Amino acid sequence: MAVIDSDAHVLETDHTWDYMLEAERDMRPRIVPTPNDSASGGESWLVDGTYIGKARNVGHDTSKESREMEDIKARLKHMDELDVDVQVLYPTIFLRPFTRRPEVLSMDKAIEEARLAKENGACGIFMRGLEGDKHVSDAHFFPIYEEAGRLDLPICVHSATGSFVVHDYFLNECGFNKFKLAVVGSFHSLIFNRIPEKFPNTKWAFIEVSSQWVPYAVHDFARRFERNGIKVDKSDVLRKNKIWVTCQTDDDLPYVLKYSGDDRLVIGTDYGHNDTSSEILALRKLREDGAVPTSVVNKILDDNARALYGL
Repeated sequence: MAVIDSDAHVLETDHTWDYMLEAERDMRPRIVPTPNDSASGGESWLVDGTYIGKARNVGHDTSKESREMEDIKARLKHMDELDVDVQVLYPTIFLRPFTRRPEVLSMDKAIEEARLAKENGACGIFMRGLEGDKHVSDAHFFPIYEEAGRLDLPICVHSATGSFVVHDYFLNECGFNKFKLAVVGSFHSLIFNRIPEKFPNTKWAFIEVSSQWVPYAVHDFARRFERNGIKVDKSDVLRKNKIWVTCQTDDDLPYVLKYSGDDRLVIGTDYGHNDTSSEILALRKLREDGAVPTSVVNKILDDNARALYGL
């Protein structure tokens, strides 16, 4: 049995952008000092006129060379120490909105990038709970959803927002409204509008918002449908819609499993970060806690993640 970390991160560096062309120089993120912005940790990325704190949310239970992927051998060595066989990597800089220019966010280019990424080992397509002024159920995204099914790349909605309006409205709050609720809302919107039915080959995942909300969201969805005479099997909503959700070790997993089923949960460490979802030993703790049967633990750590990410 393998142990798969379904939500790990890389913290970008200047070298992250070495692939960019000379013609794209104006869009290349730059590191600038921001000593007067305590929330930034002292330095920020400057992207298209937007400052994004670089030195915040840094997990100091990881080494700099590991979390920034400057030393791949060091990262692999730490994974061995954590008894982790595979990490699925998510970005850091893109958890926040970074450009107000819609012309640089081309759907045709996104599809091209998805194909290139698949050819080079990608196992999912990263999205945020809100993308600009659009929610995930917007028809604007249908072409990438169709392509995702063809490429066998799940649409992975990660705790984040791509909306400047929402980000700036909740600028000084802790992040719950800004990042977490956008993802929970996108789950409800997706199933309520029956979007997965339009793309039967596409898989979906909701990442880094725990799983504690699943019973509530499924229950609310079911009540709305049942008012119109449509019976909903609450225990089958995730399976029917090809949806997976990352859980955390302090979730009430026996309760959540009644709604998710035992083949729809995965787990991650949030490797490299330091927030309410970060737990470097989460995968080991899940095995040792005994909160759910070993057979279910094995599915969460291995089988379910393989099914989601096509590993």
